[in-house]
Parts: sequence; C-alpha cells; structure tokens
Amino acid sequence: MLPRPPQLLPGRPAAVVDLQADEGAALVGAQWRYSDARVEEIDFVEVGSDADPLGPGDRPNRTFDVLPHAGTAEFDDSGWRLLTPAQTQSRLANGRVCFNWYRLSVTVPERVGDLDPTGCTIVFEVVVDDYAEVWVDGMLPAALGDAGGPVVAGFNAPNRVVLTDAARPGQTFSIAVFGMNGPISASPRNYIWLRAATLDFFADDATTEPAPYTVTGSLDSVLAPGTVLERVATGFEFTEGPVWTADGALLFSSPNTNQIYRWSPPGIVSVFRSHSGYTGLDIGRYHQPGSNGLTFDPQGRLTICQHGNRRVVRVEPHGNVTVLADRYDGRRLNSPNDLVYRSDGTLYFTDPPFGLPEVFDDPKKELPFSGVFRVRDGDVSLVADSLAGPNGLAFSPDERHLYVGDWDTRHKVVMRYDVAHDGSVSDGIEFFDMTGADGEDAIDGIKVDQRGNLYVCGPSGIWIITADGTHLGTLHLPEDPHNLAWGDADGRGLYVTALTSIYRLRLNVAGIRPVCERNPS
Repeated sequence: MLPRPPQLLPGRPAAVVDLQADEGAALVGAQWRYSDARVEEIDFVEVGSDADPLGPGDRPNRTFDVLPHAGTAEFDDSGWRLLTPAQTQSRLANGRVCFNWYRLSVTVPERVGDLDPTGCTIVFEVVVDDYAEVWVDGMLPAALGDAGGPVVAGFNAPNRVVLTDAARPGQTFSIAVFGMNGPISASPRNYIWLRAATLDFFADDATTEPAPYTVTGSLDSVLAPGTVLERVATGFEFTEGPVWTADGALLFSSPNTNQIYRWSPPGIVSVFRSHSGYTGLDIGRYHQPGSNGLTFDPQGRLTICQHGNRRVVRVEPHGNVTVLADRYDGRRLNSPNDLVYRSDGTLYFTDPPFGLPEVFDDPKKELPFSGVFRVRDGDVSLVADSLAGPNGLAFSPDERHLYVGDWDTRHKVVMRYDVAHDGSVSDGIEFFDMTGADGEDAIDGIKVDQRGNLYVCGPSGIWIITADGTHLGTLHLPEDPHNLAWGDADGRGLYVTALTSIYRLRLNVAGIRPVCERNPS
C-alpha cells in the first residue's frame, strides 16, 4: 500500500485567516498576549499505593512544575505583554530548556472574504518553534494516539485543532498555546517563536461524501425515505469491530494492518493503538494479526479481541492491560473475534480460528472446536461449540436472549440462545437462516436497536430482522459490510465497517450501546 499525505481534513479550506497579519487578526478580533513560563520545585507524592499501585501514592516527594497554568478558561492574562501579530515571530523566552505561553481570543465574523462561515468547520493551526500544546476554551481534550491536535505534533510540526464543526457568526473561542524549546534533551541554543498561526474555514460538507445504496423490502419503520448514506472515512485495507466512545468518536479495528483507528467528527482519523493484536516475530505469516471486536465494559474500560495474541484483553485506566481470557481447559484460544458485555459485567465472546495463518488447519490451533465463551469473575466457561465460525453477537434489549451469527458458507444462520439470570445460556435455536440468499458472505457483525430489531451483516448487505424473526428488508451498500456500531449523541447513527471504508446512516430508532460509567478517549 502506497503512503498517502497526512491531513487533518480532506480537501482545501474555503478561506484562511492569517493571525500573524494585522488584517487577519483584526477580522476575528484577535489580540495576542504573551508570558514566559518558569520551572519551579513543588511538593508531590511518589508513585503507588495499596489502592492504586500505578497512580499517585501517599509518600511525599519533591518534583517540578511549569507555571503558570495558563490554559484554563478563567485564567487572567490582562497583565501580560501585548504582541502585535508580527511580533509573534519574535524570538522569546529565556533560551535553552524554556517554555512560554501565547493567549488570544477569536470571534467568527459575519463574512470571511466572500464566504459566509455559518456551518463551517474551523481549524486553528499553529506551528511553534519547536513544540506546542493547544488549549481551547480551557480544555486540552487529548485522546490516546493523538499526533498533533492539542498535544505535541513533532519538531516544528503544525498543531491543528478543530474549534467547531458548526460555526456561527459571533461565536468566540479562547485559545492558549504552550510553547516549548527543543529538542529538550539537546539543550538547544535557540528560543521560541511562532512560525505560523491561522484559522482555516472548511465548507460544512467537506468531510463526508454521499454514497449509493439500495433497499430491498420495506424499512420505513427504521429508515426515513431519502436518507443519505455517508462515507465518513476511506482508504483502509479492511475494517472491523467498531465501538462508539463517550467523548463522541468511533474506534475501529484494522485486523490486516494491526491497528486500532479513531475517527471523530468532523472527519479526523488517527491511530489510536498500534500493534493492536500481535507483536510476534512471525507476524508476516498472518493475514489478520490485529485486533477485531472492540467494546467497553460497565466501568468504561476498552476491551479488545486480539487475533494474533489469541486472547481477550482489557485496557486499564493507567494504560496497563489485563488478560481476561487466553485459554480454555488449559488450551490456547483460537483467535477471539467479537464480544459483548451483559449489563452486570459478564463478558461473552466468539472464538473462530479466522485470525490464525492457516485458519482451521493451522498447526498451532489447540482447541478442536470454535466456541462461544463466557467470562465471569475470572472464570472462562463454554457457552456453545456447535458452530463452525461463531462471529458477531449481541443481546436483546432485555438481555434474555443472546444472538450469535455463524460465518459458515454452508450454514449462514443467526442463532438465538436463552440467557438465565445467572448468565448461563441454553436452548439454542436457529433464529434466522440466510444460507440460500444471494451473496458470498456468511454472518458477521450483529447489533440490536431499542425496539429489538436485529441488524445483521450477512449475504449482500445488512439484514434488518424483527425480534419475532420477520425480515423487514436489506440495505445494500457499495462495499460488503462486516460490522456495526451505534453512534452519535442520540445513538441513532448506524456506523458500518465495510472493507475499505466507514459509512454512516441515520435511522429513526436508537440502538443498544455498551452501558458504562465512562470510557477513555
């Protein structure tokens, strides 16, 4: 795969405001204020306690802090030095290992040249010689995997931060830029200055594109006529395992390239986790070594099915990983595929061998079957072993039924199991059979909406099936769908991982999402 140029948003902006020019700064009412920052010794504590061995403990120590903390919204910079736009290019701070702050507010004008900015996406871009962090309205909303944005982008590299994706005239943003001289370990013989500072205005339709789709059957109860299918990201090798985060982003796996990506409105894609499924010396043998299914537990902790490592892991708040399941009855799992939590924290996952280099015939395969498993209080128990390729799974809204899809071209069936109060599973029945349908794919990802309808990635598209087994209709997309997630603030956005692209379709009904207290960005 050939490399592509990195960009925050696709295309070119409709207008650019230069904040280092008098005319540009005046247009948005920007006034630059400046202060050096200083390093001071402070009281703190050593790492670790009995309650939290990886967090701050209770034994006092001495360390250092950089002051002032000028990123907060309420910070008073009225006594700071005023800079003209051109003076932002002056060499400032004390040199060597030093830090400083630039602060300004910008207001969206009625017009930016010929452009009405209403509805636009506005990106603040700054290039600090040498490193920068960017606070907006008192917040530094960093996410794991960020390379730039509000956090350090690189040596003299641009930081690009989205201020809004729905601009309106009169809207004001408070911006604080923390500058750092670098490389820090080299103790450089230079000073800090701004190489560039701009506002880029992108048209409101710049970050998605409409995609064709067709419907067979009648889906008016869940899909309004004329609803547009949006392609929100593309250019991937194969996408899977999506889940919506509490801070309004979509995480999804790239099993072939061993990555987890993060997509966030208005169209920013970043690597959230590298080596997401395998770090073995023989990774070249694997077609899909990376992660597959993703979800959050009731405490908001990301849980990952890892193909190559052949296990299910949970990412803890400090970033360390807990292995939830890697063996059953003393034997290594095949390659965990998809997963779902019950609201009481019991985990269920599927374990076909599709992530192994030679699949069913792989010499390292240890289990003689493909299982559906349950994890509760550290115990891994078998739920079902009758399916050749158990894949997607989901609960009914009342959690009384567990649906499991079979990726088996001779048995394209969605199974339904009864779930008891203690989490045990019984009485598996063939809920819906697609074996005779047109299309090469079998059953992949499954999700359920709040009415109990199933959305099943199956032959030729997404099958919508009622809780009583009635097939309402099928969505046929430009690419074969492989998994689904409910997203957007109201849970009505159906996000589809489909080979090379991510699609979104707004529905009339909200979906069942992981119920959790919080989850990490």
